[in-house]
Amino acid sequence: MTTETPLWTPSAERIAALPLTAFRVEAERRAGREFASYGDVHAWSVAAPEAFWDLVWDFCGVVGDKGGTVLADGDRMPDAAFFPEARLNYAENLLGRAGKGEAIVFRGEDKVERRLTWAELEALVSRLQQLFASLGVKAGDRVAAMMPNMAETVAAMLATAALGAVWSSCSPDFGEQGVLDRFGQIEPAVFIVPDGYWYNGKAIEVGDKVAAVAAKLPTLKKVLVVDYLGTAQDVAAGITGAEALEDAIRPFAVGKVRFERLPFSHPLFILFSSGTTGIPKCIVHSAGGTLLQHVKEHRLHAGLVEGDRFFYFTTCGWMMWNWLVSGLASGATLLLYDGSPFYPDGNVLFDYADAEKMTYFGTSAKFIDSVRKAGLRPIDSHDLSTVRTISSTGSPLSPQDFRFVYDGIRKDVHLASISGGTDIVSCFVLGVPTEPVWEGEIQGAGLGMAVDVWDDEGRPVRQEKGELVCTRPFPAMPIGFWNDADGAKYRAAYFERFDNVWCHGDFAEWTVHGGIVIHGRSDATLNPGGVRIGTAEIYNQVEQMPEIAEALAIGQDFDGDVRVVLFVRLAPGVKLDEELEKKVRTRIRTGASPRHVPARIVAVTDIPRTKSGKITELAVRDIVHGRPVKNKEALANPEALELFRDLPQLAS
Repeated sequence: MTTETPLWTPSAERIAALPLTAFRVEAERRAGREFASYGDVHAWSVAAPEAFWDLVWDFCGVVGDKGGTVLADGDRMPDAAFFPEARLNYAENLLGRAGKGEAIVFRGEDKVERRLTWAELEALVSRLQQLFASLGVKAGDRVAAMMPNMAETVAAMLATAALGAVWSSCSPDFGEQGVLDRFGQIEPAVFIVPDGYWYNGKAIEVGDKVAAVAAKLPTLKKVLVVDYLGTAQDVAAGITGAEALEDAIRPFAVGKVRFERLPFSHPLFILFSSGTTGIPKCIVHSAGGTLLQHVKEHRLHAGLVEGDRFFYFTTCGWMMWNWLVSGLASGATLLLYDGSPFYPDGNVLFDYADAEKMTYFGTSAKFIDSVRKAGLRPIDSHDLSTVRTISSTGSPLSPQDFRFVYDGIRKDVHLASISGGTDIVSCFVLGVPTEPVWEGEIQGAGLGMAVDVWDDEGRPVRQEKGELVCTRPFPAMPIGFWNDADGAKYRAAYFERFDNVWCHGDFAEWTVHGGIVIHGRSDATLNPGGVRIGTAEIYNQVEQMPEIAEALAIGQDFDGDVRVVLFVRLAPGVKLDEELEKKVRTRIRTGASPRHVPARIVAVTDIPRTKSGKITELAVRDIVHGRPVKNKEALANPEALELFRDLPQLAS
C-alpha cells in the first residue's frame, strides 16, 4: 500500500514543542552523536537498552531508588531483569505529579458529572488505603473490581497499588460466570462493585449478580458497593459481608498516603486474555515495567505534558483503562466516560471533547468506522481545536477511516493508530508525533521495542506479510501467568514459535515508509491454497460498501483445503442477492486480490464480539466446524454464535 503524499505532516513549531524532541537532544548527548531521524533514535534505543531505559527513567522523572543496574541477563527472553536493584511505587509516581486544577473529570451516560481535584483524589486514596489496611490487605494481596470507568475506580486502584497489593478489574456487564472465571483464579481479599450502571439509556442493576459472585469467592474479607444509581446502601444490605463505600470509609480521616516502595518487578496488575478459547489466562504485570513503559509511550509517543486533558474510551475490562490511568504520571487530567458511545447519538464523545477542551482523544477503530457510516461530521458540528492527537486501537484502522479522520473530524491532528495488547499492557507499534501520517499505516515501532516482521523460517521480511515479533527484552514483558509456577504456560504463549524471541500472534507487514500494517491476528489468518491472507484486508474492502454494516471472515476446512467464508451484517433494508454478492466479490478482487475472494458469502443479523468490542473470528470458526466454544462468558453477545451453527450454505 503506497500513496504519494502523507495525510498529515507535523509543523516545525509542533515538533519543536514535543517532549520527544527534548528527549532526542538528551539522547544525542548521552550517545555522543547526532541522530538524523526518528529511525536513528529508535535504532539506538534497541542497540543500547541500558542507556535508553536509564534515560527514560531520568527524563520522565520516575520517583524511586533506581539502583546501579539497568538490565541483567539482557540476552534472555523472558528472563531478563530491568532495574533489579530498584525500589519504587506505581501510585507514588501517579499522585506525585499533583498539579493545579482537576485530576479527574467523570461523565456518565446519564449525564452525571463529577470532578476531583488532585487534592480530592489524594484524600480519597488516603481513606481507601486506610480502609484496605484495616481489612488486613497487604503487599501481594489481590483487590478485584467489577466497576464502571469512574473516579472511585481509579482511586481504589491507587490505594491498592500504594500498599503494594495487586489490582484486577473487569466491567460490570460481565456475566456471573465471566467474573468468576477471572477473579475465581486470583483469590481476591476485597471485591469492589457498583450498585449498577447506565447503558443505552437504561439503569442496569447488578445486586443479584454481585451476591452470586461474592458467595463463590471464599477469600473475600469485604465487598464494597460504590454509589452510582443512588442505591448502594440497599444493594449492600442484600449481600453478606458488603458495605456501601461511603459508609466504609467514614471512620477514616484524610491523611498522607503511605507509599510502599517495592522491587521494580513487584506485581501491580493482573489482566486477563479474552478467554474465547478457554478459561482466561491471568497475565501478571509488574509495577516498574508498567510504569516505565507507560510514561515512555505517553510522554514520547503521545506527547503528553502537564495539564493535558487525556481521554480514552474504554471499560475497566480492557487494557486501555490501565494505560489511560497512568496518564496521571505525566500530570494530565483524566477524562473518564462510562456508558454507550452512541447514546443518545454518535455525537456524545465529541460533545465531551468540545466541552472539556480535550487534547488527546482515544477511541477504537470500530467507533471511528461507526461515526463515518452514520454520516456524522464532527468537523462541522464541534469545536475540536484543542485536540492535538486522535488515537485508535482495538483492531486495524482501515484506510478509508484514516481519510475520514482528516476529512470529517479534524484536519490538523496527529492520527496515532496503535497496537499492542493485554499481553504487554502497552504497545509494540504506535504513533510517532515527529513523523508524517500515511494512509492505513501505523507510524512505527515504539522506542526500546525491537519489533520486526518474520517469515515462517524466522527470517526478517520487508513489504511482505509475516509474524510480528520482538527480538529483545523490554520492561513491560509480564512477570508471568498466575498459577503457572514453572512458567511453562507463559513460555508456550509467546516463546514457543521462535526461541528467545517474543512472537505476538499478529500478522503484519512493514511499508515502504517504514510504517507497519497489522493484517489481523495470525491465528485467524486465512490459508486458501496455502497462501496466508489477513482478514483485515478483506474488511478494508467490503466495509467501505454502503450495503455492508459489518463483516467477519474465516477459513473453513473444506474438500482437503481451506476456503474463505465471508459473513456480512447488512445495512437496514438491504438484501443479499446475486447482484450484491457479485459486487462484493468484484470489490475484493480488485481492491485486495483474487485469493481474497470468498467462496461463500452469508448474511447474518449479528456478529459476536468480546466485551472490548473485538469481533471473534476464532469462536465463529469453532462453531462452523462443530467445535465447542470454551468460554462464551467472554463475549458481549454470545447468543450471536448460534447464527453460525449448521449453516446449509456451508455444507457444500
